[in-house]
Amino acid sequence: MWFEKIEDIMVQDIKKPTKQLQEWGSQFGNDYVERNEFEEWKLAPGVEAFRRMIGDLKLDSILEVGSNIGLNLVFIDTLFNGKVKLHAVEPNKKAYGRLMANKINLAQAWNCDGFHLPLPDASVDLVLTNGVLIHIAPDDLVRITDEIVRVSKKYILCSEYFSTTPEEKSYHGQDGLLFKRDFGSFYLDRHPTLKIVDYGFLWQREFKIFDDLNWWLFEK
Repeated sequence: MWFEKIEDIMVQDIKKPTKQLQEWGSQFGNDYVERNEFEEWKLAPGVEAFRRMIGDLKLDSILEVGSNIGLNLVFIDTLFNGKVKLHAVEPNKKAYGRLMANKINLAQAWNCDGFHLPLPDASVDLVLTNGVLIHIAPDDLVRITDEIVRVSKKYILCSEYFSTTPEEKSYHGQDGLLFKRDFGSFYLDRHPTLKIVDYGFLWQREFKIFDDLNWWLFEK
């Protein structure tokens, strides 16, 4: 097991980061970390959610883009009994620090954004986002989803808030930080060679930690 932290890969290669990345790298992002700490009760529903989404897949490696402190990776690590190599990208420094302290089978982790993933083409079996694309401005969605498709070898898992028509919602009193749409259709329109493996809904009544998310699983 080894870890790699790339300090010089910051939020973007351009001089000014996006508004969203500026906020997530600030106290606003730190507050999110404090609101979403690990609690024992989250483990069972978290593992069951990922069992439904990816439990039947044969995987050697997984990358989560926007992992925060690594809750989803804890669920996945438990589901696969520590036998899958886990990779993570997280732009918030505080969240990244908590991620590195987690006792999971973490092969690589980077304190950077998802626009320039520090991995070769087709290098990870499955790449996932969970409640991350909703925080990417519509004009930037192509860049980050192209990167996700690029580094994926086999599968892409996307679980996000759904809206038939793209719309923006206020998020903790701020504008420009939450965008809903049909992310499954966005992937297929942008990358029509992707194949739909499965899709579903994480109902908040059953999965309180996921807050009514639609999910899509694609195969390259």
